[in-house]
Amino acid sequence: MSPAEFEAFSLSLPAATLTVQWGGSRVYKVGGKMFAVAGPAAAGGWSFKASDAAFEMLAAEGVGRPAPYLARAKWIRFEALDVLPDDETQAYLAAAHALVAARLPRAERRRLGLA
Repeated sequence: MSPAEFEAFSLSLPAATLTVQWGGSRVYKVGGKMFAVAGPAAAGGWSFKASDAAFEMLAAEGVGRPAPYLARAKWIRFEALDVLPDDETQAYLAAAHALVAARLPRAERRRLGLA
């Protein structure tokens, strides 16, 4: 998956937004809460909020590793965008978005058209 495809898919999710923070990282959010981060082009790599099961499986298989600073919140990091097939990347991004959106207050989900 190219960086442009990653961004296009992430922003196609309901109420998703993009901010650039931390020295050029592209941070994808829903309701102001992060669901995925893509590193600057020079650094590559990406991270996302994972379910408990996905976090354990991906870390145990060595496909991804717990994300620095966010591992306790069940975030997984991949070193490159092409580590997973595109359809798996999209599925994990959609799941991350859904996990974060589900934890937003009910009024915020309604305001964003997510409830």
